[in-house]
Amino acid sequence: MARSSGQKIKILHIADILLNETDEDHPITTKELIERLEGLGVTAERKSIYDDINQLTDYGMDIISIKEKPGGYYVASRDFELAELKLLVDAVQSAKFITESKTRSLIGKLEKLTNKYSAKKLQREVVVTDRNKAVNENIYYSVDMIHDAINSNRQISFQYFEWNTKKEQVLRKNGEPYVVSPWYLVWEDENYYLMAYDEEADVIKHYRVDKMLHLTMVERIRMGRRLAEKIDVAAMSKETFGMFAGEKATVNLVVKNDLARVCIDRFGVDVPMRYEDEEHVRVRCDVAVSPLFFAWLSGFGGDIKIATPEDVKDRYIAWLKQTLDAYND
Repeated sequence: MARSSGQKIKILHIADILLNETDEDHPITTKELIERLEGLGVTAERKSIYDDINQLTDYGMDIISIKEKPGGYYVASRDFELAELKLLVDAVQSAKFITESKTRSLIGKLEKLTNKYSAKKLQREVVVTDRNKAVNENIYYSVDMIHDAINSNRQISFQYFEWNTKKEQVLRKNGEPYVVSPWYLVWEDENYYLMAYDEEADVIKHYRVDKMLHLTMVERIRMGRRLAEKIDVAAMSKETFGMFAGEKATVNLVVKNDLARVCIDRFGVDVPMRYEDEEHVRVRCDVAVSPLFFAWLSGFGGDIKIATPEDVKDRYIAWLKQTLDAYND
């Protein structure tokens, strides 16, 4: 009975061995396959190996058979090429919303999508320590639940926290749960944000998903469809998430020619732009006027200036003076 059971799964063992242990530089011979199977408690004859290889090839595995002695087999291609897996590893590493422990776990799973030799190359790419990573391990389940709530047309409840100077999580609203209607999830600046309707304020608000705790689905139908359907998510993410919350305004910036690329990166390739003079262009963009917008602007010194409107320019000047005064004090 044990032998029969082993024979039934023999072809699966062969597939695993070929996928995990072979490539063009590391073929495996029929003799080695038989020995590997015996180590797994499965007996095999040469003819049965040939038959199993043919069946796996018919099934779709890209198995190359080497005719020259000593011969052998290897898997020539997989669902993911090594270069593609390296891209995925880089994405996982750089994503701030993925915690360090989850980063290592995900990279370990990515390594299983290639053979053990290529997996070593991925391991050498892994540098996780000291990266600016999230600490909320539940974010993956939060994202999944938010998607479920959106698909189920349900509201969600959660607590929301901020960091204090002691690097402690402090619950906002004294821990009172937020109950909102989720509409869109956006990944911007390496963080997940939720766009949701706040019924009490009758506005669409945004929340960092990694700052949500104890998220649950509420058995109430989502509200705010009228406002949600009017949102240009791409435009709002450029205005809100990169420069965070603030009063929306259309501003004209006078930008040195060599910094025009910065504005295109920030506001998109469709941002209106025209020549101001030989050395400058004028850029018209929608922003959320806030200290973070001013901080972004100040990073370029006088190479990017606010031309209009005057009230935004005045607020920026006041912000600069306030910042300077803080240092003078």
